[in-house]
Amino acid sequence: MGSLTYRKEFFEVPTPSYVIAKDLLEHNLRILHEVEESTGAHVLLAQKCFSMYHYYPLIAQYLSGTTASGLYEARLGHEEMGKENHVFSPAYKESEFAELTKICDHIIFNSFAQWKKFGPEALAAGVSCGLRINPERSTQDHAIYDPCAEGSRLGVRLRDFDASAIGGLEGLHFHTLCEQGADALAVTLEAVEAKFGKYLPQMKWINFGGGHHITKAGYDIALLKKCIRRMQEKYGLTVYVEPGEAVALNAGFLVAEVLDIQQENAIAILDTSAACHMPDVIEMPYRPPVLGSGEPGEKAHTYTFAGPTCLAGDTIGTYSFDEPLAVGDRIVFGDMAIYTMVKNNTFNGMPLPAIIASDEDGSWQTVRQFGYEDFKMRL
Repeated sequence: MGSLTYRKEFFEVPTPSYVIAKDLLEHNLRILHEVEESTGAHVLLAQKCFSMYHYYPLIAQYLSGTTASGLYEARLGHEEMGKENHVFSPAYKESEFAELTKICDHIIFNSFAQWKKFGPEALAAGVSCGLRINPERSTQDHAIYDPCAEGSRLGVRLRDFDASAIGGLEGLHFHTLCEQGADALAVTLEAVEAKFGKYLPQMKWINFGGGHHITKAGYDIALLKKCIRRMQEKYGLTVYVEPGEAVALNAGFLVAEVLDIQQENAIAILDTSAACHMPDVIEMPYRPPVLGSGEPGEKAHTYTFAGPTCLAGDTIGTYSFDEPLAVGDRIVFGDMAIYTMVKNNTFNGMPLPAIIASDEDGSWQTVRQFGYEDFKMRL
């Protein structure tokens, strides 16, 4: 499931469009639901990765709820899914906090200062409160996505942990992974226990955060379950897991069209932009898969794909094809559900891609079409 293969809607939808396949999304949800069913853990949708609320009723059939990074995501989860609603922010605004206590059942604080400031109000509203910890155990090489990197502002380190102030806290939260396997979780959990284990018996729950590539082929689900059961059996804790990528991994596509081909340097200019429509291509960086393509030079005709913005570095990647490309050809990028719609922008006045929901039989519907007013309203 989830491989980049032909779907008839790719050649029917307008361009550019994000096409999110219900059948591929549901495939992921079944895997995550099985983890819930077999362990009793609560799996939550991390909305910072995928917030296409058109599919929230479907997701609600499989997962326990949502997690948010602030008020707007928390409202979205509350209004569109209506199940468990967790929120974490490095710092909360006084003007927003009262509303969060009304719509969230779990609020996680990033520091003891924030806990002391807002905790009484949250507890009075009946909210279960937690504290984010930093186990200071890096398991990845992407510094920009590493909450355990030196100087990180995310989570309380052991040296700053105020044991005298944990009264009222019901949970500890850590989030250290980014698109990683269960082996990285196991290493992190060892660090959590070594540094904060003495506080776990005083808690009701522990949150493993996100970054777990649970639905990726080859992921060690048995090890994930072992980590979950370890916390349940050793400390009597309810376990939460907050995957974003795993929910919509390989379930989305970005369909674009070739606008021009610069033959002298083999550049194909598309009606989609890395900078505007798939920012992680530049930020990570990475090269997204393309339907029918090979590595540079692998097939007879090689092209570099670029966007139509004025940014010189607005390039997506270099690909090869069996046949030469022509103006009007469609290009289909894979794995374009996650960190696309939630991060896109209208730099240069670029139109936002339409949002399309599709099914296994090739039927599709336009969930949202964007126009000039969507650009103008932000300015």
